[in-house]
Amino acid sequence: MRKTILTDKAPAPIGPYSQGVEVNGTVYFSGQIAIDPTVGKITASDIEGQTRQVLSNIKALLAAASLTEKDVVKTTVFVKNIADFGKVNAIYATVFGEVPPARSCVEVSALPASALVEIEVIAAR
Repeated sequence: MRKTILTDKAPAPIGPYSQGVEVNGTVYFSGQIAIDPTVGKITASDIEGQTRQVLSNIKALLAAASLTEKDVVKTTVFVKNIADFGKVNAIYATVFGEVPPARSCVEVSALPASALVEIEVIAAR
């Protein structure tokens, strides 16, 4: 059975996609950029601020699905500049450091809304 995850505590979809979809106990969340859901745009200009907002959005999505960061089994991190990954990693570790999920990280030429970082997660019950 398929269930859509939707919360106003994370940025609303700006296209034909869902914030998250659960199938057979696995939840696939769309990539999150640093849009502040209270204002509908990116407010942080640096990689640290954007990473914190992205992780806040992810926590809100997980909560909407009655999950926590401990339920995350895989993440994919997209960065505009791979030289920023150390800064992203330090903040990421504060959320996922205890028992981190599997992860991939790639540098990309551009992200939506000129974001500096995007993270997508897969969680399992």
